[in-house]
Amino acid sequence: MQPLEYCRYKAAESKSSFLAGFRFLPQAKQDAVTVLYAFCRELDDVVDECSEAAVAQTTLNWWRMDLQKVFGEEMPEHPVCQALKSVAADYALPKEELDDIINGMQMDLEKARYGRFEELLRYCYCVAGVVGRLIARILGFRRPETLVYAEKMGLALQLTNIIRDVGEDARKGRIYLPTEELERFNVPARVIMQGEPNAEFAQLMAFQIARAKQAYAEALALLPAEDKKTQKVGLIMAGIYYALLKEIEADGAGNVLKYKIAIPTPRKKRIALKIWLLGLKL
Repeated sequence: MQPLEYCRYKAAESKSSFLAGFRFLPQAKQDAVTVLYAFCRELDDVVDECSEAAVAQTTLNWWRMDLQKVFGEEMPEHPVCQALKSVAADYALPKEELDDIINGMQMDLEKARYGRFEELLRYCYCVAGVVGRLIARILGFRRPETLVYAEKMGLALQLTNIIRDVGEDARKGRIYLPTEELERFNVPARVIMQGEPNAEFAQLMAFQIARAKQAYAEALALLPAEDKKTQKVGLIMAGIYYALLKEIEADGAGNVLKYKIAIPTPRKKRIALKIWLLGLKL
């Protein structure tokens, strides 16, 4: 299997909303985003699928070494990094931003909870903000403010993921909601770990949803008018995640402890087409 073919397989296997809007891109940029997504997916799998912390750490260290080869003269060993080598060169992807994705996975190995929202922001930057910046580079931009928009939109998407996955993450022993906020809303950690939502938990989640909505609005306001066309497929992805956030809110925010809400594929396609034709309206 060729490196790009492997990346396409890895992306298709995930069945994620992440790539839904990118089918509107020219093939070369579609492939570049797919390679970036496959890189993120492989790293995420290190944390999620390695049951032994020492094994996960060793594997993550190996990925750091293979990423070095992406920017050096040697050919990387992993097919994803082999594909990433040409993508990074073609779109001038900074090594430090790709390094930060690994740093985010390192945080997952070292921390299961975050005390303050400011600590969580660093994690969100590494696993989503830099991904937004990298995608903006692939899509193309004229104004540097577009990178700030992309970073902020990455935060909005990651906050949505955290809200959606509260129950699933708890079953893995993780709580991404800041401890300080759990205390403010009188939600003991055991309520989340035991999957027993109550009125206080619902209020906590309403607060999380409101903050995520604000992040979407702030991100959209940062996008310069001259870059809206080139960044349109990123807006499609944002629109799908924003629809997911509203679906969680309508379903009852406390229910995230019980099950994981998803947007059906036909609806994703309708959202994508609408945004492609009319733009994103929150």
